[in-house]
Amino acid sequence: MKPSRAKLRKLIDEATVDAYNDSEQRVGFLTMIQENLELPFKTHVLGVEVLVECVDMTASEEIVAVCRNGRARQRIALLDLPLPRPLPRGVEWIEAYRHWYHSVN
Repeated sequence: MKPSRAKLRKLIDEATVDAYNDSEQRVGFLTMIQENLELPFKTHVLGVEVLVECVDMTASEEIVAVCRNGRARQRIALLDLPLPRPLPRGVEWIEAYRHWYHSVN
């Protein structure tokens, strides 16, 4: 179940409270996601089961999920990551990040 707009707004405010620009806001979201998202968790990408090991930021400031399938690793943009059922604890931070991202872009 997706968080309400009010809950998303509260999470966005919490992640961005001390941030002065988009770059700092992204770091705020990364920090909140890393602190609150229950990892690892399994999901499916293009029909293949992957294990989401961690969340990181690229040099171009894109927040990504580091996914593993066997020995292969792939970074998937958090905006594009399919979420599993049941949802892992803390997934509301991903939803808040997605909502924030689409409102500023």
